[in-house]
Order: sequence, then structure tokens, then C-alpha cells
Amino acid sequence: MAETPWRMERNVDDYLNSFLPRMDNRVVIVTGGTKGIGRFIVEAFLGAGADVAVCARNEPEAPPEKDGRSAVFYKCDVRNAESCRTFVDAVGEAFGRIDVLVNNAGGSPPADASKVSPRFSESIIALNLTGPLHLSQAVHRWMVPLPEGGSIINIASVSAERPAPGAAAYGAAKAGLLSLTGSLAQEWGPAIRVNAIIAGLMQTEQTELSYGSREAQEELAASLPLKRMGRGSDIASAALYLSSPMAAFISGARLEVHGGGEPPLFQDIIRRHAATAQKQETA
Repeated sequence: MAETPWRMERNVDDYLNSFLPRMDNRVVIVTGGTKGIGRFIVEAFLGAGADVAVCARNEPEAPPEKDGRSAVFYKCDVRNAESCRTFVDAVGEAFGRIDVLVNNAGGSPPADASKVSPRFSESIIALNLTGPLHLSQAVHRWMVPLPEGGSIINIASVSAERPAPGAAAYGAAKAGLLSLTGSLAQEWGPAIRVNAIIAGLMQTEQTELSYGSREAQEELAASLPLKRMGRGSDIASAALYLSSPMAAFISGARLEVHGGGEPPLFQDIIRRHAATAQKQETA
């Protein structure tokens, strides 16, 4: 029996891109698009033919590129409302339109909720919740006149749907982002569709910081139904789909990209104790 494509020794990203919709003559903003998952999203949109603007607080050595086309970098602190407005308007004036906003910038280092400062918590909430709100407000006037409408995609996390010990402010902010997604979808339709992607356990440049040693990562991956952690290309493909005409009747949705989800802890405990009891019985 021939091997299925996802098991072949080939470039998985290029294989996936062969199925993705075209985005020619579309202008896309991806916040935090210079590294990590954001860079995969940018490269996917570039490969689909879109013009892409990225932003971050610090300029990268080189902007993301794909197939000889490069993204345009703008300096912006998404935690600051005025910085967001200035950035969005600069993109709109440069390209004449804004079709898609991907609110990707976010994250948080591990932190003990009993010890973090108010300034830390406020910064995390600004990065992961109020920043996306400010950016969405800024693109509104650019998207509403478009005959085909605009699309806003918020990159959320499984931390929004389950407890997030060690990342309390982050989890709360991402939960708020899901609520914001539904509210804006209700307010701004039909001119603008607003959706969220809920990312599961992902391989990034900081995988060890998030998930520990290679052995720990392999065990986590093995616990998921699809037996691997997510890739940047998985999120990028979802973002392209949600922004395309293929998703024309999808708004206010929460697309879970998590490989089937994390198994409940209680099942693992039961399974391990059952195995121990069986060994004792046969000893």
C-alpha cells in the first residue's frame, strides 16, 4: 500500500499550500508576523499572492518572504492604541485597502499569579486582548467599504478554554479574545467577518520554554489523538481558509486547531493505576 502524502519525505508546507485558496490583490496585516507562528502565517499569505504587512516592536534582520515576495515591515507596539491606529492607517494609505487582519501577536512567560506585579498583568492583557481590539477598531473603516467585505482572525489558545496555571493573565486575556470575537462578529456583520483560531500545543521557537525537554515534548505529542504537536503551517492554513471566500458564511466561529485536544488528566491517572494493579496481580 502506497504511503499517504503526510508520511512521505517531502516538504509538508509546500504540499499543504497546493490546496490553499489564492489571495491575489488582497492586503493582509499580520501582527507579530516576524517570527514564530506569525511568520508561517505571513509566508502562507505571500505564497497565496497577497500583499502582506507585518508589525512588531523591533525590526527583524529580514522580513518574511515566500516565492521571491517579501512582507513589508512596520514598527508598532500593539499594546498602544495610538500606535495601532498609526500602523493600520499607514498600511491602508500605502496599499489603498485592507482586506484581512490577523491578530497574532501575543504570548506570556510563565508567572506565579501570587507574585506578579500589576504592571506585568496589565501588559499581558494589553498584548493579548486590548491590542487586538484596538487593531480591529482601526481596520474597521478600511474594511467596511470593500464590496467583498473584510475578515478579522484572532489567534487564541486552548488556555482560553481550560485553566492556565502559571499563565493566569494570559488565559484570562485569551478567553476575553474569544468573547470579543463573537461580539464583533455580531456587531460588524455582514461587512466584516470575525473568527478565532484556538491553537493547541504548538512547536515554536520557544517549545522548550513552554513544554520542557525533548522527552517531555515527545510524551505530550504522543498523548494527542494525531500523535504530534501543531506546526505553524497548521495555523497558517486555518487562517487562509477563514479569510477566503470558502468561509464566506463563517463568522463568530472558534476553529480549534489542536490535533484532537489534550486527553483528560483523570483518564491518564486511571490508566496508570490500572496498569500498576495488573502488574501486581500477575507478579
